[in-house]
Amino acid sequence: MSNPFEYYPNIYRQPQPTTPHQGQQTGQGQGLAASSGGMISQQGQVTATPGLFEQSYVENILRSNRGKIATVYMTFTGHQQQVFVGYVMGAGRDHIVLRDVNTTKTYILLTIYLDYVTFDEEIALPYQL
Repeated sequence: MSNPFEYYPNIYRQPQPTTPHQGQQTGQGQGLAASSGGMISQQGQVTATPGLFEQSYVENILRSNRGKIATVYMTFTGHQQQVFVGYVMGAGRDHIVLRDVNTTKTYILLTIYLDYVTFDEEIALPYQL
């Protein structure tokens, strides 16, 4: 099967970042979000969020590589390792959405069982090394 993004180019669009409207709280006692990614205090001072751009998570790397073929290795409780090969459709904190390369089957794989992921091509990273 060919890349599903060729048939459905807008099906998994990148969500646009949202910022609260002026006067809207992001959380109790936290203040407003600044365009730099920091927070605006009640006094109007912008404070940086430490490590905001230095954190790297599997979900962010997978999201940056949507549409590429990945080989996902997983070990489920009490079982041998299983291998899934497919197009990366999306990823979240606790899951990976993978579309099988040979069938129309789509898998939602829980990252709690994830061993590792490989790509046969250059990958995009959401941060600079």
